[in-house]
Parts: sequence; structure tokens; C-alpha cells
Amino acid sequence: MAELKTNPAKGLSQAEVPALLKQFGYNEITENKTHPLLNFLSKFWGLTAWMLEFIVVLSIFLHNTSDAYVVGGLLILNALISFTLEQSAANAVAELRKKLQVNVKLLRDSIWKTALARELVPGDIIRVRIGDFVPADFTITDGQLSVDQSALTGESGEVDMPTGKTVYSGSIVTKGEATGVVTLTGLNTYFGKTASLVKSAAPKSHIDEVLAKVVQWLLFIVAALLILAFVVSIIRGMNPLQLLPLMLVLLLGAIPVALTAMFTISMALGSKELSGQGVLVTRLNAPNDAASMDVLCVDKTGTLTINKLTVAKLIPAVGFTEGQVLLYGALASQEADHDAIDMAMIGSARDKKIINNSFVQKSFVPFDPKTRKTEASITNGNELFSVIKGAAETLYPLCKLDITAITNWNKQIDDLAKSGYRAIAVAQTKDNNTEFVGVVALHDPPRTDSMQIIKDLAALGVTVKMLTGDALPIAEEMSKTLQIGDKILNASVFKECLGDPKKAIELLEQNSGFAGVYPEDKYNIVKTFQASGHIVGMTGDGVNDSPALKQAEVGIAVSNATDVAKGAASIVLTKEGLSSIPAPIITGRKMFERINIWILNKITRSIFKTCFVVIAYLVFGKYVISASAILIIIFMTDFVKVSLATDNVIISQKPARWNINSLAKVGLILGLLMTIEAFPLLYYGLHHLNLNNNNAALSTYSFVIILYFGLFSLFVVREKRHFWNSWPSKTLLYLIIGDMILGVILVTFGWLSFTAIPLTETLIVIAYTGFISFTINDLLKFILLRKWQMDMP
Repeated sequence: MAELKTNPAKGLSQAEVPALLKQFGYNEITENKTHPLLNFLSKFWGLTAWMLEFIVVLSIFLHNTSDAYVVGGLLILNALISFTLEQSAANAVAELRKKLQVNVKLLRDSIWKTALARELVPGDIIRVRIGDFVPADFTITDGQLSVDQSALTGESGEVDMPTGKTVYSGSIVTKGEATGVVTLTGLNTYFGKTASLVKSAAPKSHIDEVLAKVVQWLLFIVAALLILAFVVSIIRGMNPLQLLPLMLVLLLGAIPVALTAMFTISMALGSKELSGQGVLVTRLNAPNDAASMDVLCVDKTGTLTINKLTVAKLIPAVGFTEGQVLLYGALASQEADHDAIDMAMIGSARDKKIINNSFVQKSFVPFDPKTRKTEASITNGNELFSVIKGAAETLYPLCKLDITAITNWNKQIDDLAKSGYRAIAVAQTKDNNTEFVGVVALHDPPRTDSMQIIKDLAALGVTVKMLTGDALPIAEEMSKTLQIGDKILNASVFKECLGDPKKAIELLEQNSGFAGVYPEDKYNIVKTFQASGHIVGMTGDGVNDSPALKQAEVGIAVSNATDVAKGAASIVLTKEGLSSIPAPIITGRKMFERINIWILNKITRSIFKTCFVVIAYLVFGKYVISASAILIIIFMTDFVKVSLATDNVIISQKPARWNINSLAKVGLILGLLMTIEAFPLLYYGLHHLNLNNNNAALSTYSFVIILYFGLFSLFVVREKRHFWNSWPSKTLLYLIIGDMILGVILVTFGWLSFTAIPLTETLIVIAYTGFISFTINDLLKFILLRKWQMDMP
């Protein structure tokens, strides 16, 4: 203390802090970031980049320098766009991370306050309790702890930390509470990784598996068609090397080049939008999981209720007064911890002026879920006694109450519970004799918006299950009040069925919630729901909720959650209650619809491009389009498809479920239909525009056919109903129009290695493809989606 020049009773002075920050720096670890240049160069590494680079080398080898310039330019431009988008998304995530910094209770200028852990300096007096993430190395000066140091040592298990011991940064408090002085911060701490609470690494999501299946399916179909064309070409005596660039480009068309950018933009925009609605996303794909969530398990206290307990009634035992019940309950509390029950009793005792400075708390044993009580040693002048508060069942044996007294108290407690009150028993120990003092009835009313939010979630197809550690009567009363349901069971009934999975899931699905729930019960409830195919959301606030939050597809840490709970969750709420929970569900379902559109468009266009080129070759004996022209189409349309991340979509009122088989069927049929529809245009060009003997002009003409069929198909597939039922977003609309204009310019003036063709020919193609797309194709799409039940709005 002397070396750090701090006073354990007053803490540091705020005036000293700036100098100490200058000397020691902020209590944080700067993140190691890859140099932007290396990030940019990485865009030239990978399957897609290798194929493009191979095409450039092959084109130079074959002396097709114009193709080499076009492909090389597109490769560089694609890398620039991808790099820019990823940097933007990373910056958005970094902004969200700043809002999830660890808080700490510290003493400065004799006042306990909550501050950012990064502002800690050596000499600060801090207080930690169960569930806290230790933000800096500190030595305990008062109290004792048990901590989990697995993040430091790799070994699980609690380690006891008595007064005088140094607790290292990165530990997690699993039991007790203590005050101590900060000795080391930032890079100087033993752990040195305080800022790693929010991790950027994300588990594999459902979308990864879905898209992997789509890509495999597309590659199989496209590769089979190209092998057929390649074999026929060799039989016809064509040079295989001359065909290879086109084959590679068509194969490249089946690879989702733009998916990463579109998905990242969609998630980043969604996360940024959610942050303004009181929702912080710690894993970018969390909204995607929220879109599929069909069950949400919620806490009662602090989530459904306002979490501000007030003393409603005082019931003294014989020989004691109401004032003594409240006094002893307040003396068995600790203000520094800001515990809701403790603050309610201390505040009420102060309001009634029944507590004063003559009572001195010599020691305090904090609440532990295993003991379910708090205990304090008190002196009042020469008088020494102990006070206990906690669950009545815990205090009965300590006070040696007979069965008649226990029955009487239980009846009164049950009556309180039926009225929505929480009963806390109080006892006093003097001269080794423990007496039952009475019961304090606390009331935590429901939030004004809880009932409406539950209705909103039900409208979105999400079933709410209430989980609470409170007694069954309290849970039943709250469930009825909020209209969650009237079927509430004790968690013990569920635990008895864990050996019978079928019976366990029946209990979960048929009941509205459970009372007497312990943290391990939450984890088992999540696992049981998941085993039966449910996508589960779980709210939590404590360190013991972390396993359930981590296990759930959508782990939601409520606004007052501990730092450990926030670290385990994928979504952190900054507003109290449930009011923010529908937001990630709605945002996630928008993302789901946009990805569905992208997949359907990808399948449709890939089938169309490949079938058109291959079948035209088999029929007419020539490849009607060049490799560079196909690559320009891929780039232009992929660039537009990225903007699907901003498109206006109508979400389903049911949890999102992937139906890839139906999407594949619709995409395959539409792609084949577009191929059939394109051949009258190709026949017209070959026989009426005399393109049969001008391969360069034929390539330009085929470019126009494929480009405009592809752009109009975007208008068609983006709406599950008819195309006129909703307008695309301005960004998507402007980019599609811009692409159409650019296409006209390229082929009319012969830019980018194109041979110019008359504007009238281009306008004929635009008119034909537009009419066919908005009539025949749109009607067929509507019929097919209804046939395969693709959640039509």
C-alpha cells in the first residue's frame, strides 16, 4: 500500500489517475493485427485466385494477350473490392467490441463506482465477486475467493485465494467476494490478455454447411457438362489447349466468388443496425442462428421483471418485531456488491432509519448457490452476534425448528409466493444459539413491456419457456400474469426424466416453464431441446449460466450480465428486459431471405450459362462465347449480387429452415428454361445477323444474351411472389440499371476486347429477355415455389 501510495479506505484520488495512466498505460492488450498489405496480398491466394491466375498465364502462353489483360485486371479489381469490404466489416466489428469492454467496481475519492477495466492503474482498490472476470493482477486485502484459473494454467478446478494472495488477470471468480489493491495492469500482468474476452473466432455455422452442399452440387453438374464438351471437342479434332481457358472460366462460374463479400456485408450491416437497437453481436453470424430459433428459454428475474426488489411485507417470529426482521436482514447484506436483495433490505432499513453506524460488520460470507445463504458477524458496542439470511429451508435446521413451526412458516411463505412475493428468511445467532427472526417478503414486478414482447415472439413462431430459481408458486403466478402459460413444473421433475430422452422432451415441449432451476439444469434443458431438432435461444446473466449460453445456438447475455456470461454469449443486450430480442430474429430472417435469393440466383445462372455454352457447341460445333467475355459477365453480375445484402425482403413469420433441395429443383428448372428461351435469339443471330462467320461478333452477341437474361433473372427470383409485389432496394436497383447501361456501352463501342455490334441488336435482346423473364419465368417461379412450399409470405 505504501509503495503504491494508496489508501485502502479511500482509494486513489481521481486527480492522480492521469499521471499514473501516463506512467503505466491503459489496462489493455493491443491486438496483433495483420498488416493491411498482407491482407491484400492474401486475396491472390486460394482456389478462385489460382484459377484466374492460371487463365492469365495460359492466355499469355497462347498469345491471347487481350484475354490476359482483361482477366488480370478483373483479378486485381476483385481483390481490391474484397479487401475494402473486409476492412470495412472488420472496422464495424471493432466498433462493436468497444461496447463490450469489461467493467469493474473500484474505490476512488472514498466513493465506490463502476468504471471500465481499461482505466485501472496500480494502486486502485477494487472489489470482485462470484461471476466476475478478474481484470488485472491484484492482492486481496479483505475477504477470500475461489477462482478458476484454467485460462492461465489450462487446468480446471477451483483455487482458493485467502487474504494476502495475488489473483491474476484472466481468472474467473467462482466463489466469494473480496477487496484488493491492483498491483499490475496491461502488458505487465501475469496473463496479459484481458482484451481477449470477446473472441473473433466463430464456430462453424449452419450456413457454412448449407453453402458447401450447394457448391458441391453445382460443381458436379457443371463439371459433368464440361467434361462432355471437352471429350466431344477432342473427337472433333480441336486443340484442347485452346478450349481450356473457356472450360476453366465456366467452372469458375460455379464457384461462389461473391458469396464471402455478400455474406460479410450482410452480417456487418445487420450487426451495425442491431447495435442501434440495443443488441451487440459478438459473433457475426449470430443473427443467422437467431433467424432459425424456435425456442427461447428466459430467466424471470431481471429479464421478465424489473429486477428492482422492494420490501413488501415483514413477518416477525414470536418475540421479534418487524423492525428487527428488517434490521437483521440489512445487517446480513453487503452494499459494495450491489446485490438486488441486499440493496432492497439496506435501502428499506435506511428509509425507516432503523440502521445506524453503531452496527459494525466485522466479517461477511457472501451468497453461494450451494449454501443458499449469507452470513455476517456484527458488533454493536460490546455486543457481538451473527445474522443470517437466505432460503427458509436452509435456516430451518440451523434454528432447530420443530415440524409444526416449519409447517406454519411454509404455509405463510406459500401464500406470499402465490401473490408474487419472494420470501427471504432471517435468523440471529447469539451465545451459540440460532433463532428464527422472521421473513422478509420482496416483490419484483414484471416489466411493462414483457407481455407484449412475449406476444411479439409468439407471432414470430418463437415459443418462450420461463426458467427461474424461484419457488413453484412464484413461477406460476408470474407465468399467468405474463400469459406465458399455466403449466409450470419443478425442475426436479425434468431431472428425473434425463435418462429417458423421449419423456424429457415431452415435458419441455408441453410445459410453459420450470421453477427451482439450477444453472446445470439450464444446460441440460438446452441440450435436450437441441437433441430433438430445436434451435434454442437462452438468456443468462451469471458465470454459472455460461455453459448454457455457450451451448445454445443463440446465447443471449442480458444487460446486467457478468463479464463471463457476456464472453460466452453470441448476443449481448444493452437494454434491460426482452425488448431487444425480436430485433436479431427479424434481422436474421432478412439475412436468411437474402441468402436464399443469392443461392437460387446462383444455381439458376450457373445452369443457364453452362448449358447454353455446352449445348450450343454440341448443336453448332463452335463455342459461341470467349473466356474473357464469360469472366466479365461473372464479375459484373457478382458485383451486383453483392448488393443483395441491402435488398428489401419480406420475412417469414416462422423460424427459418433451409430447403436446399427445393431451391435446387427450382434453380435447375429455371436455368434449363432460360437455356431453351435463349436459343431462338442465338438462331436469329447466326442466320439473320450473319454472325456465323464472325466469331468475335458472335461472342459479343452471346455475351449480351447471357448478361441480360442474368440481370432480369435477379428481378424475378428476389421476390417469392410475383416480381411486382415488392421493390428492390435502391442500391440493388441502381446497380442493376448501371450494369445494363455498362453492358450496352461495352458492346456498342467495342471496349474490353469486345467486337462492336449495332445498338439495335442489343436492344432486341434486352426487349426479348425482359419480356420472357417478367412473364413466363416469373409465373413458373411462383408456381414452383408454391408447389415446394418455400414459406410463401
